[in-house]
Amino acid sequence: MTALELVVTALDDPVPGVRSVTFAAADGSEVLPTYVPGSHLVVDCGGRTNAYSLTGDAVCPPTYSISVLRLDDGAGGSRWIHDELSVGDVVEARLPRSAFAPASKATRHLLVAGGIGVTPILSHVRAADQWGRDVQVLYAHREGRGAHVAELRELAGDRLELYTDQAGFVARLEEVLAAQPLGTHLYVCGPTAMMDHVLARAAELGWPPSRLHSERFGIDVLDPGEPFTVTVAESGTTLDVPSGTSLLEALLEAGHDIPNLCRQGVCGECRVPVVGGRPLHRDLFLTEDEKEAADVLMCCVSRADGPTLEVSLR
Repeated sequence: MTALELVVTALDDPVPGVRSVTFAAADGSEVLPTYVPGSHLVVDCGGRTNAYSLTGDAVCPPTYSISVLRLDDGAGGSRWIHDELSVGDVVEARLPRSAFAPASKATRHLLVAGGIGVTPILSHVRAADQWGRDVQVLYAHREGRGAHVAELRELAGDRLELYTDQAGFVARLEEVLAAQPLGTHLYVCGPTAMMDHVLARAAELGWPPSRLHSERFGIDVLDPGEPFTVTVAESGTTLDVPSGTSLLEALLEAGHDIPNLCRQGVCGECRVPVVGGRPLHRDLFLTEDEKEAADVLMCCVSRADGPTLEVSLR
């Protein structure tokens, strides 16, 4: 099963600008599919698909829960959830998937969240509480806008540290990153600038890339990119991909059926093999090793690193 029909059973606005949504199976099933902590749910938001982190219990859950920050200048999914979604509405969603799972071999988990980036972190904390994992949580948010603070306090207790001032958070982060024992893995989710700072400082302090994990909610505004040509290996057909047009759009326009969902380089649905040329990766889904291998790309955002590219659509 690749798609789910879900019915909205509850709506809540726990802090200004954030709407929490609870879904159950539309067919009345008492249990929804289990998922990996850190997973997101790709929801059809009135004809537009968006990925939202699941915040509830991951094991045989009776419901799915997400929390969505309203973005007035976003693509429209969050506005639809805030303004148009009602209890009793039925929506379509894809099965949960994760590129931000807890590392099974980690001896300790350092979880760093900023703003609405707390949503996948909460899922990690639930799993840590359930399985007795060693965690430490740093959560930075604006005063009065800390989503899920009460749940985090209940689950993490004194292992949770809350910050509403940037200076205090940055100073404490420096101490924590420098003091972790061997075997600790770092997980970070939040605004791009915060994440970039956390990951950069960790790298400077000697953290190996294999112990750094991040979850980004979408690609920032990308430059239009250089034009290139793409060849479809199976047919030998060559297509022009102009500046400002994505490879996905060019392939769809030419009549090729390419599975796709988020169109933001997050969900991994539009992955296609690369058999010639070198891709310019701009997604948030592939690992660094996968990007270095240069044999696949996410065609919704990534382009050719040069004048030509050859892909396989088999």
